[in-house]
Amino acid sequence: MAGAAVGAGLFRAPLIWSGEPANSKVGCAVIGCGGRGMTSHLPEAAKERLVAIVDVDEKAWAKSMKFLADKFKSLKVGDVKTFHDYRKMFDECQKDIDAVFVATPNHHHALPAMIAMKLGKAAYVEKPLAHTIQEARAMVEAARQAKVPTQMGNQGHSAEGYRRLCEYLWAGAIGNVTEVHCWSDRANGGVGPRPPREAVPAGLHWDELIGPSPFRDLHKDLHPHEWHGWYDFGNGSLGNMACHVMDGAVWALKLQWPTAIEAEQVLGGTDERYPVGDSIRYDFPARGDLPPVKLYWWDGKRPGVKGPAKGDERDNVAKGAQNRPPIVEELEKKYDRKLGGNGTLYIGDKGIMHSGTYGEGARILPEEKHKAFPPPAKSLPRTKGSFDDFLAACRSGKPATASSFEVGAVLTEIVLLGNLAQKAGVGKKVEWDGPNMKCPNVPEANALVQRENRKGWTI
Repeated sequence: MAGAAVGAGLFRAPLIWSGEPANSKVGCAVIGCGGRGMTSHLPEAAKERLVAIVDVDEKAWAKSMKFLADKFKSLKVGDVKTFHDYRKMFDECQKDIDAVFVATPNHHHALPAMIAMKLGKAAYVEKPLAHTIQEARAMVEAARQAKVPTQMGNQGHSAEGYRRLCEYLWAGAIGNVTEVHCWSDRANGGVGPRPPREAVPAGLHWDELIGPSPFRDLHKDLHPHEWHGWYDFGNGSLGNMACHVMDGAVWALKLQWPTAIEAEQVLGGTDERYPVGDSIRYDFPARGDLPPVKLYWWDGKRPGVKGPAKGDERDNVAKGAQNRPPIVEELEKKYDRKLGGNGTLYIGDKGIMHSGTYGEGARILPEEKHKAFPPPAKSLPRTKGSFDDFLAACRSGKPATASSFEVGAVLTEIVLLGNLAQKAGVGKKVEWDGPNMKCPNVPEANALVQRENRKGWTI
């Protein structure tokens, strides 16, 4: 854990929203500078007052500094501090930062956000909000106590598409929705044993990369991106994409806890690795006047149709077609319309709607029905985007954001329950007791609800 200020568990007054002018620059730290950190978080932080960057790979520091020097000529790059351990960053820089952006692998999402909130700092965390359900709930409680701005990085929640989808569904565009199909073309998983140990390259701080997870040696299929496919670090294709693709269904249909989850298909995977393809059914109860809903998640690829390929099972799966719901292909042929590698179908008793990865292109099918339906009023407030929404909250003193931790945790928990069903196996119906946060009929699945962090990395 970081220094004594955090260890005491005291919630401190924030800086930027305690009397500063509304146009003041927000002091930012970016934790995780590869992938989304480089392409999205750093540019936003650099427009503000960038105090520090944190990454376990020193090569990421060099790339970040070059990027900043090339793109932000007025920024004094030499003043930006670099760290490989966010705990040390908080100890040294806590007085200078107002907000942190967390773009790390999933197993590092909760801890830096918790440290930030306990210090009275705002926190923006990439999706899924946390690596485990218990972490997500702890983060919500911490946000409530700290009363600071928070945001989960499912950017579609701040965009036009899902807002328009909600307005159409709430206006009765397709009647009562009782079935939803969500799919993704990602295949974040694997087969076979853990690869052999490899030497840690110079500049990669391996112990800090492992962080709260059980220690292991470096091996291929792990760093810098393949961590998604390992239980100790990621949440598979579900964790990578479902907080985007499922968002519209959870929001528009007011979903919270399913009563049960069941894996209907699992392709590949091991005790350590997520499958490379699967389909999962969520059973949601009635919510007020809204009827029960069955939500299906599909990802990855189907096995190749020519039988086992030479090599491992992953080679065989990679040769297969995308693992999408059959109804998607039927509708594509019927309406001569491509529905994409990621998307959602909402099936009601009066019709069908489709939306893309982030809610874009929300339409009633076929197009003639969409054009014939009177466009509903825009009843939901609009934002200028996920980052703008978050930074505006940092300046305004009003912590509410589009996908605050309270909103993001509900979606994250639903997504992570799919991981429990994957682990339980095909045909094993997993009941979920939401209030008590446990699986009463499959106790072994509870091992994924929470974890014991390594010493020095506890929340």
